[in-house]
Amino acid sequence: MKVYILLALIAAALTLILTALVRWCCLRWGILPPLRNRDVQSVPIPRLGGVAMTLALLLTMLLASKIPYMTPLFATTVPWALMGGAAAMCILGVVDDLIELDWVAKLSAQVLIAGLMGLGGVQLVSFPIFGLTIGSSRLSLVLTIVVIVGIINAVNFIDGLDGLAAGIVAIGAGSFFIYSYILTRIMGAPSYATTASMTVVILMGVCVGFLWYNFHPSSIMMGGGAETLGLLLGGAGIVVTGQIDPALLGDGQVFVGLLPIILPISVILIPIGDLVVTSIRRMLKGRSPFHADRSHFHDRLLARGRGHREVVAILWLWTAIIALPAAALLVFSVYKVAVVALPVLAITVFLTFYEFPFLRGRRRKNLQEVPAHDKS
Repeated sequence: MKVYILLALIAAALTLILTALVRWCCLRWGILPPLRNRDVQSVPIPRLGGVAMTLALLLTMLLASKIPYMTPLFATTVPWALMGGAAAMCILGVVDDLIELDWVAKLSAQVLIAGLMGLGGVQLVSFPIFGLTIGSSRLSLVLTIVVIVGIINAVNFIDGLDGLAAGIVAIGAGSFFIYSYILTRIMGAPSYATTASMTVVILMGVCVGFLWYNFHPSSIMMGGGAETLGLLLGGAGIVVTGQIDPALLGDGQVFVGLLPIILPISVILIPIGDLVVTSIRRMLKGRSPFHADRSHFHDRLLARGRGHREVVAILWLWTAIIALPAAALLVFSVYKVAVVALPVLAITVFLTFYEFPFLRGRRRKNLQEVPAHDKS
């Protein structure tokens, strides 16, 4: 555990330093993309924060490869595939932020990166429920691509407010680390060092470090970062399915087998819900599901609620109340989790109604009158 904590702290510290450096370079050399109609800021600000985040993550993982406790993990291709995928996705995100790629080109590149990462070993080959194994290598690769690309776009879709995506992924990665680490102990592994645990704890550190600059009002945006966060979160979810030996799961631990599927979904439930609802709304209007507008959950909440930070805090809270109980099921019974989670859920519902009066029927300004930026 000490090594994991150290890696998270190193990742946060490197992100703090590198983000400041990237921001200075952007201001010094005028790398400031022009404002778009959907942007929330009144003056241009740097958008290449994802570069600093990705560099911090890669450097921390390279450092981890030199730590004896973690070195055996890098004897396989999996961590290197995750690192290569992260670097490629960051480059794609930066290019898209600077020149706004056509959605077909962007999606094709995402599929290619996810496919190459799958060929590198990050592949969904089995489900830990009843020991079900995917019989076809082609089907395994296709399912891997679908899962990873879906999560990439879910996270990217919700990157519309300062600190929102970084906070949600930090909460999700933290929950995922708790699950992966405890699972390793339950499985009786000779070493508690796993690629999934290492990846998500470093991811959590990177997100926490970036929030120093990205929480409202943001001084730098996550250009090229949201897609990378989604890729790593999805990749870790796929890798962790390989940690489970169904033969070691007793009848009382049925949730242990279900959680590799439940937890990734719970972590991205808010982004996935936003992705689905927003895409349907856009298509009903005759637009591409990737067409950028102000119809995301956070945009609508801003339009009818109170403040920027309140919206972000409520969405963070909803993510935590979904993800943390899912991880707690690994150790505690459903009854014990419910005893704690249900009162917190009730408080969250109350706060949501309180912070967003439109849920009580009060009408606010029209959505088009309130600016909000969208990164998708």
